[in-house]
Amino acid sequence: MKLLVTGVAGQLGHDVMNELYKRGYEGIGSDLAPQYSGISDGSPVTKMPYISLDITDKNAVEKAIEEINPDVVVHCAAWTAVDLAEDDDKVDVVRRVNVDGTKNIAEACKKIDCKMVYLSTDYVFDGQGTEPWDPDCKDYKPLNVYGQTKLEGELAVSETLDKYFIVRIAWVFGLNGKNFIKTMINIGKTHDSVRVVNDQIGTPTYTLDLSRLLVDMVETDKYGYYHATNEGGYISWYDFCCEIYRQCSLSTKVIPVSTAEYGLSKAARPFNSRLDKKKLVEAGFKPLPTWKDALSRYLKEIGEI
Repeated sequence: MKLLVTGVAGQLGHDVMNELYKRGYEGIGSDLAPQYSGISDGSPVTKMPYISLDITDKNAVEKAIEEINPDVVVHCAAWTAVDLAEDDDKVDVVRRVNVDGTKNIAEACKKIDCKMVYLSTDYVFDGQGTEPWDPDCKDYKPLNVYGQTKLEGELAVSETLDKYFIVRIAWVFGLNGKNFIKTMINIGKTHDSVRVVNDQIGTPTYTLDLSRLLVDMVETDKYGYYHATNEGGYISWYDFCCEIYRQCSLSTKVIPVSTAEYGLSKAARPFNSRLDKKKLVEAGFKPLPTWKDALSRYLKEIGEI
């Protein structure tokens, strides 16, 4: 099986490429930079084939996908800077990447009749209530530009293709780039206390675990919408921070605050990011390990425990 993976300089794309290598599949990575620009950790992704690809360039996307002729495109590339997306001068750019770029890939996949995986987000929902969101729920009310453009990306895929997996994830962490865990550790090492919101509820997603699931998925034809985060119950960001510090043996005091008390964020965040994952099991896929277990493995990976 041959797969093209977009966004390999990001957290998830990096791990998907490594998972493909482990299973003996042919993986071609792509991103905007002329050469692979993710972490140079000597892992397989740094040695696997790479192409520079601007997903907003329709002709370039079509040409690349026709030439590579993959069986699957795993589309990890996206604009993910949630607050920055709210800036007036960035909205068009965000839409070009998350909507137009995704549509370009979906249309190119259709031409060669290949499968597509699109990574989406809990942000497509309005985050109200306390009930977990069903993957097939169509009650979309995104609260911010990022969520709206990711929703439009979903629709571009589902309205163009039959062979697609739309996988919504939340609270992502991995090796490449910034994430909540790295930020909290840095703060914990330099501050006596930290304020963390306790009224936004969800579950973390470790890209290493997610990459295994995504490759499991593309080995099947069980297409559709799915939710995928680590198991272990729903938590707040405050709960997550407390567990990070516990595992890292940091004594920093964690002060729970409401979103309103915390302030600062330019983009509105959903309070309810609970994602219902029953459909994964019903389709025969193995759920991700618990988030505490994932956190422990990740902290060892980055040398913090």
